[in-house]
Amino acid sequence: METMKISHVSRSLGISTRMLRYYEQAGLIESLRRDDYAYRIYDETALAKLRQILILRKLRIPVKQIKVILQKADAVAAIEIFRQNINELDAEITALSTIRSILSRFIDELQETANIEIHNLIVQDKTLLASIESLSLTSINFMEDKTMERLEKAEESLSKLNDVRITYLPPATVASAHYIGDDPESYTNKLIDQFVRDTNLSTIKPDLRHYGFNHPNPVDETGYHGYETWVTIPEDWEVPVPLIKKHFAGGLYAAHMIAFGNFNEWQWLFDWVEKSEQYEFAGDMQDQEHMCGLLEEHLNYLNHVHLDNTEPKDLQLDLLMPIRERA
Repeated sequence: METMKISHVSRSLGISTRMLRYYEQAGLIESLRRDDYAYRIYDETALAKLRQILILRKLRIPVKQIKVILQKADAVAAIEIFRQNINELDAEITALSTIRSILSRFIDELQETANIEIHNLIVQDKTLLASIESLSLTSINFMEDKTMERLEKAEESLSKLNDVRITYLPPATVASAHYIGDDPESYTNKLIDQFVRDTNLSTIKPDLRHYGFNHPNPVDETGYHGYETWVTIPEDWEVPVPLIKKHFAGGLYAAHMIAFGNFNEWQWLFDWVEKSEQYEFAGDMQDQEHMCGLLEEHLNYLNHVHLDNTEPKDLQLDLLMPIRERA
């Protein structure tokens, strides 16, 4: 039976290893683990499901609906879901077609009379005005929300991120694990987890912190991407190879908590900082090797480090963006 390593699946299907792990935690696919092999591997069944998932995602089917489709042996559930999405698309197509016709009409009329003002054009043309008023603000399904109230809430969550916290991360000595290759997040996290268990670090330093970031970001010339994981340690400790002892300068950060897999919310945090009147980005956008100074902190790490799976379904991360007060 054909099997592929997680990095090979990532490159061949154009999907990140993190998203593969997210689909697995969401119950859409299953990977295999061999006793003599450290990485996730995927058999033909999983690969076939992945291809189906990617097709359905390109068709804008939500993950929750994909899970229902894959779990049902018959076509009844898929037909109902597809019909529901077709109805939503029909509404969106109608709205877009109307908007296109109105904009084309505007162009024609403005070209004929170059000195007419746009607000006068709208008021004077009763046909256009009626067409515009017939449009619902929710008829175009940008956010998969069906009511204005939900649309406003979605817009509010996107533009404001009310849960952003401003936090100071103290300077720290860290043990660092770095790897470029197959599933580097899992590889480096396992090295750090084993180090924490072997040294009883969680008892010696119960206030430890667990950070990570892409390194390099994005992939290097070999076609692999890398990841670096840190855990804070006592300043006078030495660390065993292949770990490296480093110093973290700390500083001021904007923090936003996510459930594992919601890495698209990095953009939300970028947008929040960009619009902030008080703070500005303090990282280095040229430093793609170290993810521009961004960090991901594993929350509740002490409770997870002694589990067989340190990435359980309830795993939460803080997205951390370096900031400074505007001058």
